[in-house]
Amino acid sequence: MDIIGANIPVNTLFSLFQKQFLWYPEKANLNNSARKDDNMNLKLIALDIDDTLTDDHKKITPNTRDTLLEIQEKGVRLVLASARPTPGLYETAEVMRLEKHQGILMAYNGGKIVQASNGEILSEIHMDEEKTRELLRFLETLPVTVILDDGAQFYVTDEQGYKVEYECKNNHMECTKVGNLADFLHFSPIKLLLSVDPSNIFEIQNTIAAHLDDNLIVVRTAPFYLEIIPAEINKGKGLSDICTHMGIDLADTAAFGDSENDIPMLQAAGLGIAMGNAETAVKNAADRITLSNNEDGIAYAIHTWLTTDASKQQLP
Repeated sequence: MDIIGANIPVNTLFSLFQKQFLWYPEKANLNNSARKDDNMNLKLIALDIDDTLTDDHKKITPNTRDTLLEIQEKGVRLVLASARPTPGLYETAEVMRLEKHQGILMAYNGGKIVQASNGEILSEIHMDEEKTRELLRFLETLPVTVILDDGAQFYVTDEQGYKVEYECKNNHMECTKVGNLADFLHFSPIKLLLSVDPSNIFEIQNTIAAHLDDNLIVVRTAPFYLEIIPAEINKGKGLSDICTHMGIDLADTAAFGDSENDIPMLQAAGLGIAMGNAETAVKNAADRITLSNNEDGIAYAIHTWLTTDASKQQLP
């Protein structure tokens, strides 16, 4: 949740943060040396994709790829944890060979969790269709581009809208133009994606948050993206649910992220690692800060903190 520039009392801010991210209060004050990662029995790594697993060119660097393939061969499971729709994870899952190694796809910030090997849906949470229709009519009054999806393709009212082409290309999904999204809606989506001018994103987020009831939240997933999702959805809960399904203790997990929607996951994991390019709030919430996404930050962290044969090098 973003509150920069908002005139909100401190106690209200704390409550809002808890509602938006469902933070784990018992971990909120841990500093970067509090956890005993040297003794952790690593069994699972959860990875945000954009600007974490991928570099600024949306590519996975060879060193990061090879490190993650190697650690999977040693029995560590991988979770791709993204705000993207499920199809937007397929290419990365293939590159990382998640099907072979029984990996997991956590799409929609945890709104849909899928077994990579067979496509089995482990969990899925949807918005209410009628309430979503009412919300779409409200969003028509705001300077946002709504990008709706049904899990297979996107629907927009303007194919040339802000970030529409970018989103379709990034997720390898087709885009269909419709006259009016509220009139068109005939399914219960998992989320509503809004592309917003970065200069207005905080103000618009506050406006939307004030309009939503307690069952929905609005989170920032990129400098130009807001997402409206059910309040019970976040990456931390998704990671916890995956661990329960797999019989893995959260203490035996690590997570990597760079954006504020990654904070619940970093705090839920046994070791939460922020990328060097992460936002300040993410770095403050993490247990470790690694190198950036352009500097093989994931590979560095794995070799430094997460493997027994790590050479305990220091960050430059």
